[in-house]
Amino acid sequence: VTLNHTEHNLTVSQIPYPQMWYVFYVDKFTCDDDFENSELEDISFEMILLNPDAAGNPLDHFSAGESGLHEFFFLLVLVYFVAACIYAQSLWQAIKKGGPMHMVLKVLTTALFLQAGSALTNYLHFSSYSKDGIGVPFMGSLAEFCDIASQIQMLYLLLSLCMGWTIGRMKKYQSRPLQWDSTPASTGIAVVIVIIQSILLLWEQFEDTNHHSYHAQHNLAGILLIVLRVCLALSIGCSLYQIITVERSTLKREFYITFAKGCILWFLCHPGLATISVIFSDYQREKAITIGVIICQSVSMVILYRLFLSHSLYWEVSSLSSVTLPLTISSGHKSRPHF
Repeated sequence: VTLNHTEHNLTVSQIPYPQMWYVFYVDKFTCDDDFENSELEDISFEMILLNPDAAGNPLDHFSAGESGLHEFFFLLVLVYFVAACIYAQSLWQAIKKGGPMHMVLKVLTTALFLQAGSALTNYLHFSSYSKDGIGVPFMGSLAEFCDIASQIQMLYLLLSLCMGWTIGRMKKYQSRPLQWDSTPASTGIAVVIVIIQSILLLWEQFEDTNHHSYHAQHNLAGILLIVLRVCLALSIGCSLYQIITVERSTLKREFYITFAKGCILWFLCHPGLATISVIFSDYQREKAITIGVIICQSVSMVILYRLFLSHSLYWEVSSLSSVTLPLTISSGHKSRPHF
């Protein structure tokens, strides 16, 4: 391509799949070994690459690494909206009733609300980006903030439950093993680990300015974040394993097993997908990690919601059984069944 003018446009024929291009600027002095005139000023130039859409419109600025994210966040927002229309009222009633899982449901709902806010702001940013190639940087930053806040909420929830139950069993508090056991020790451990993860998340965002909540771990902060999540998964898995092995109640054992599945899926989805992403091309890695982590964490939230709601309902029925349910037996003597 000969550049003889101030501005030059070149249209490249459409290629069936993304390719990596290497661009070199060469002038008549580049290959001249004897040229030593260093007084000449460097030539500055700007290169702008535009990706046309199927209709040939160059205003669709999504790169190969971003294509598909706009549609994914649209479907995600649609799923959140439909789920809210179906389950919002029943969830609100469950939270208002109280019970042993009252605080858990409140924190989990807050984390889900923040995750939905991140999906919505990401969709708004990509919608604007598809038109002008700039988007709304504030919306992209707000999406990252909502995602970080959601990660912090979930980490505090899972750590508080696991550490509270573990410390409660060490102290032989067997009366309410499935409650939100908030002790100074469990709260302190959860707060310290939450602060560490928050620092790593913010560090990772400042290192990589692209508006993606999950990165392909090109920097030290991302690697440390993955190591932290693997260590947390191993620690929580060991704690829950100790509880499960000594638990005699089948109902409680199944509760802890299901909770362990939700926890491990939440913590290991990001490290696992980051490891698997090495088989993809460079432009596909961050996109695969982003979509995969969001789907896996959404599945983890559904598992935890079903678990805590069913346990809350079981507790409600059990607490009323001695008063209102039929076929009850009083503490002093056997009474006849009443209906």
